[in-house]
Amino acid sequence: MTARNVLGSDLMACSYDPLTGFYRDGCCSTDEEDHGTHVVCAQMTTAFLDFSLAQGNDLITPRPEHRFAGLKPGDRWCLCVMRWREALSANVAPPVFLKSTHVMALSMVTLAQLQAHAADLAPSA
Repeated sequence: MTARNVLGSDLMACSYDPLTGFYRDGCCSTDEEDHGTHVVCAQMTTAFLDFSLAQGNDLITPRPEHRFAGLKPGDRWCLCVMRWREALSANVAPPVFLKSTHVMALSMVTLAQLQAHAADLAPSA
């Protein structure tokens, strides 16, 4: 069965460079092994990266032992939905790509919240 995005269509890839996703397959797919629920495809901003670092999650420093080159503003990355929601509350939520954000994100945030930060265009209803 194909994974679905928050718009109800097939989940599109988020990023192959840098290679993202819980399974490092380029997609924000998830299952019961993904305890962080890495389902929000977001474009990194300086404000978000600084916020994440302040929360104890350093997404900037390369970690070659984990096949992680470090992120910079403009990179796309599959974020934990709870971290995106925290960033939303702190007014530093990065832009999201709805077509690449897994439907599971809707268990923690609303479609309207995601659409308000959409970097891609949602189809008209």
